[in-house]
This record gives sequence, structure tokens and C-alpha cells, in this order.
Amino acid sequence: MAAVVRAHDSGEVLMLAWMDDEALHRTLTTGRATYWSRSRREYWVKGATSGHHQYVRAVRLDCDGDAVLVDVEQVGAACHTGTYTCFTNDLPVTRPAGGAAPGGAAPGGAAPGGGTRGEAAQDEAGSGRGSTEGATT
Repeated sequence: MAAVVRAHDSGEVLMLAWMDDEALHRTLTTGRATYWSRSRREYWVKGATSGHHQYVRAVRLDCDGDAVLVDVEQVGAACHTGTYTCFTNDLPVTRPAGGAAPGGAAPGGAAPGGGTRGEAAQDEAGSGRGSTEGATT
């Protein structure tokens, strides 16, 4: 399952990694973030070789049971490139003319039909789950 890792103190998203049941078990029982490397086909504890440890403060399972949110105390860089977060590359986003959100709702407002934009997006996306096959750290 996908493991979204964020800084416990700031809420900043640090990285995305992969956990299987054993990695999750090790994380919950040791308090150290443990992941499954799909490319090396082995478990790894964040910081074991780099010294950039992740001390786990909380783990939350998402509503579908296919992803976890891991709150950590991050020591040093979270990214293998040496940056604090893996999310450093901004992509351009084009807004529709007039700045309206998709579906005609104003930013922060209700979507057509009275629900929130998140609910409308979820309805449009359907119940299918996307692949996380390319998400590794």
C-alpha cells in the first residue's frame, strides 16, 4: 500500500513510499518507519544507512484500507536526493477562465448539487483505484 509520510510538527508532506503488511507491522511495533523496496525486494528502515531517521508519531489508515498516512519526526533529509521533502518540483497548473473551480463552483465553495468539490470529484472519478506501482522511495 502507499505510505504518505508527513512531518508531525508541520504537516508538510515529505515522501511517498511503499509498505506491505510486514513493513506496516514493523513500523507499528518499532516506532521506526520501515518500508518495502519493490525494486530491491527487501525491507528498509528509513535512516539505517543515511542517518536521516523517521521516528513514527502516528499512523492512520485511509477509508479504503489501501493507503496509510504516517506522521513522523524527521531527522535530516527525507528525500534520497538530500532535500527535506521529495516534493520540490512544482508543475504549472492552468485555471479555467474567470478562476472558477471545475464544475462551476467558486474556489472553496459548494459544487453543483450541494455537495463539496471533493465529493463531486470523487463521484466523477468513480470507485476505481489508481495504480501506485510507480511510487517508490
